[in-house]
Amino acid sequence: MVGTQRYLESEMRSVVCRAWGGAETLKIEDVPAPKPGEGEVLIRVRAAAVNFADTLMIQGQYQTRPDFPFAPGLEASGEVLACGPGAARFSPGDRVMAILDYGGFAEQVTARESETYAVPERMDFETAGSFLVAYASSHAALRWQGRLESGETLLVLGAAGGVGLTATEIGKAMGARVIAAASSAEKLAVAKQHGADEIVNYRTDDLKERVLALTGGKGVHVCFDPVGGDLFDGALSSVGWGGRYIVFGFAGGVPNIPANRLLAKHRSAMGSSLRYFRWYAPEKLRASVEELVGWYGADKLHPLVSKRYPLAEFASAMNELTERRALGRVVVTVD
Repeated sequence: MVGTQRYLESEMRSVVCRAWGGAETLKIEDVPAPKPGEGEVLIRVRAAAVNFADTLMIQGQYQTRPDFPFAPGLEASGEVLACGPGAARFSPGDRVMAILDYGGFAEQVTARESETYAVPERMDFETAGSFLVAYASSHAALRWQGRLESGETLLVLGAAGGVGLTATEIGKAMGARVIAAASSAEKLAVAKQHGADEIVNYRTDDLKERVLALTGGKGVHVCFDPVGGDLFDGALSSVGWGGRYIVFGFAGGVPNIPANRLLAKHRSAMGSSLRYFRWYAPEKLRASVEELVGWYGADKLHPLVSKRYPLAEFASAMNELTERRALGRVVVTVD
């Protein structure tokens, strides 16, 4: 009833970005409430995860540069308030989660019905609001780009972060042996709890030497790298003959990939970004989400929401990621 009343009103609360900058430059304002267009649903937001891309977007450093003003937030969960023309899969009151272009840090948001999914029965809104982007991104990277097969060995960098932890779980669900690499004992303990077979502390150990020791000198079949930076050199050297290196992000800086090192062991390097699956391969994205929801129902995935912040504390939530403190997912809740 509260959500319906807010929909009937003309305004809602939203985080607003009016100029490029850090989280401290954003404010919460009363803004016009959205209305669903063709093929869209209007969602009363209950929770929205913070993604690293959100922190880049508000600084103007992401591939998408929305027109001002806009709200960050690449995914959200909540109840359907209304359906636009041509949107018939959902009805008002349905519990849903959606992938967004932006706008999730608000009381209401519109989403394409094609990128909106029913929340599984056992899943709460906080988990749902942080499920799609990280899990679907990692699944698409490993299934469609990396072509990870059962019995292969997967190296995951940043293995306790938002996407790293999901890649660890997905690798296990796909039947791989997972080597989780992270920068602290605390982070590695989390990765181990979520299925990692082996762990490497790249702050204290030599990443290449440790991985080669764990693989009998053969190296890994697939490396999932959302970090880049100084870790790239040792990680690429850890990839064995015919291996696949997935460039997923650059939290530690953008590396240069020397072509001769790809040729030397018949390696391949490829990028993977959820946005391009949304644009060019939506059928693969939907297949990824369907498999992930099935794994969740079969208790193969255990999403970790480590921090929850109310909408008023959105800046603290975003700083959890920029300061690289986050374990699993960080969520903004909307009352």
